[in-house]
Amino acid sequence: MIILSILFFITAILYSSVGFGGGSTYLALLLIWDIPYYIFPVIALLCNIIVVTGNSINYVRAGNHNFKLLLPFLFGSIPFAYLGGTLIINKEIFEILLFIVLSIAGCLLLLNNKAYENKDFTIKKINFFISIIVGSFLGLISGIVGIGGGIFLSPILFLLKADKPKNIVTTASLFILVNSISGVFGQLTKENILNEFTVYWPLFFSVLIGGLIGNYLNLKIFSNRVLALITSLLVIFVAARMAFRIFV
Repeated sequence: MIILSILFFITAILYSSVGFGGGSTYLALLLIWDIPYYIFPVIALLCNIIVVTGNSINYVRAGNHNFKLLLPFLFGSIPFAYLGGTLIINKEIFEILLFIVLSIAGCLLLLNNKAYENKDFTIKKINFFISIIVGSFLGLISGIVGIGGGIFLSPILFLLKADKPKNIVTTASLFILVNSISGVFGQLTKENILNEFTVYWPLFFSVLIGGLIGNYLNLKIFSNRVLALITSLLVIFVAARMAFRIFV
C-alpha cells in the first residue's frame, strides 16, 4: 500500500497540474496492483473528487469559467454517470474497456497539448443538444469505468474551439467533479462497496496532498502544455502495460 500510495501521490500532482483528476491512471495502477476490480471505480472517482475540488475552486475564483458552456454537458452526464455506476461489469470486459479508455485519452491529450498555449482562435458556439448527447456518452463511460470524463471533454472542446484555453480547463475540472460525485452515488448502490473501499484511506490522503502540490505547480511554475505532455506520456505508458497484461 505504501508504494501504491506514492504512485497515487505522483499521479495526483501530474493530473491536477493540468486540471484533471487522474482517474484513468488510478484505475490502471489499481489493476497492476491486483486490487479487486469491482472496487476500482469508487476509489478512482473519490480520488477524482478530492483532487479536482481544489482546482475547480481556484479556477472559478480566478474568473476562468463559462457555466453556459458547462451546463448542457452536465444535463446529459449526471444521470448517465449514475446509471453507469450502478452497472455490474465482469473483469475481462472491464479491463478491455479500461485499456481502450486509457489509450484514447492518452493519444488525445498528446495530440492536443499544443492547444493549451493557443490563444489566437475564434470561439464557436456548440449546439445545445449536441452538448447533451456528448455529455451523456461521457457520463456513462465515466460511471462504468471510474473516470471523470474531463480527459475526453477537454480535447473535444479544444477541437471545437468552444472557449478560451483557461475556460476549457475549468470546464473540464468542473465536469470531472460533478460526474465523479454522480458516479460515486451509482457505485455505492452495489453490495458491500461502502464497507470495502474505506480500507484504502491512505490512497485518498496521498491524492489530497498531491492535488494541492499539483495545483500550485499549475498556478506558479509549469505551463499547462508541458504538464499535459508529461501526463499524456504517462497515460500511454500505463495503457501499454495494460495491453501487455491483457493480450500477451
